[in-house]
Amino acid sequence: MRFGLSTIGFVAGKSGGIETYFRNLLEWLQLIDAESSYYLLCDKKNAGEFPLFNPHFTLKSYNYAKPSLKWLMRGVLRNLFNVDTLVNDLNRLDLDVIHHPFTVLRPAGLDTPSVLTFWDMQHEFYPDFFPAGELKRRKALYKPSAEKATRIIVSSEFTRRTLVERYGIKSDKIDMIYTGYGSEYRPIADDSALAAKRTKYELNKPFLFYPAATWAHKNHKRLLAALRLLCDRYNFNGQLVLTGVEIRTSNELIKDITGAGLTDRVKVLGYLPYGDLPFLYNLATLLVFPSLFEGFGIPLVEAMACGCPVVCSNATSLPEVIGEAGEMFDPDSPEDIAGKIWTVWNDPERQRQMKELGLTRVKLFNWKETALKTVAVYKKAAEGS
Repeated sequence: MRFGLSTIGFVAGKSGGIETYFRNLLEWLQLIDAESSYYLLCDKKNAGEFPLFNPHFTLKSYNYAKPSLKWLMRGVLRNLFNVDTLVNDLNRLDLDVIHHPFTVLRPAGLDTPSVLTFWDMQHEFYPDFFPAGELKRRKALYKPSAEKATRIIVSSEFTRRTLVERYGIKSDKIDMIYTGYGSEYRPIADDSALAAKRTKYELNKPFLFYPAATWAHKNHKRLLAALRLLCDRYNFNGQLVLTGVEIRTSNELIKDITGAGLTDRVKVLGYLPYGDLPFLYNLATLLVFPSLFEGFGIPLVEAMACGCPVVCSNATSLPEVIGEAGEMFDPDSPEDIAGKIWTVWNDPERQRQMKELGLTRVKLFNWKETALKTVAVYKKAAEGS
């Protein structure tokens, strides 16, 4: 069979967990499928972003990204004649299925059956978190993409429910497939390597770790309020270490840290090299994850794989991911966040138990299984079922 993987419109380094998902899925599809032919569809500027090592995988790049002559001509033809030259280019490939892994069909209007990985509809729950332009874009694209897709993949039952309840999508059109984690996420026994990373990032105190872009739903404000409570009420002796792509609200975050008098308690490391993240999970005393809304929650899985105890929000998909392996709190309550963190922080035996539970639970999240089940969905879509 002939499958397409569309990364049209993808921007490297800006997509967080969904970029991690696609890079790992592409790697594992190449490892497990030696029968079908795959075509990686991408913007010309991204032609070198995705390594291909399986001879059954072919790169097809298109120069429609802004700014380019083809981008300009495509816009003119779409506006004047309702003709999309990119759609015509992709239809000529005569594929059995095209997988759109980033929540929207891009481009829409293809003749080819489609598989859509739908991540979340956060804007339906927290519209105030989005500027007017982004909110308009999501409302214009998300529901129509879900309606038009032949089949939909989600990474949690929570997201399946929201598609059914909010968009009226039939449940039997949706396949729930957990995402996995890379083999680099594991307990690290190399003390010298761990010490080198501790020195590199000046991690001189025990610390809470929160790897998250500074989007509003990541809930940094309440986490900082909880940290202030930890210091004032419990005489907390550690630090909070923040990493992630610094987007939109990072300047406000620095102001919040300063305003709360926490400059000596919070270390903002920004965007870390990917290979350093497993070391941070290993060095951390706890992962704290106060997010208000997640379609999955990849950092929880990465932390469990590294043996790092998890204290997280009880919202959306996160209880489904962490199960009984973590401690959960109300993300709207700094009091509850602080109390649950302190309970685990101050109890080494509880930390040990959570580490063991996490290392067992994380076996549910396996990239090979993700890839095998994804191929099965491709075949269902090709057969129209």
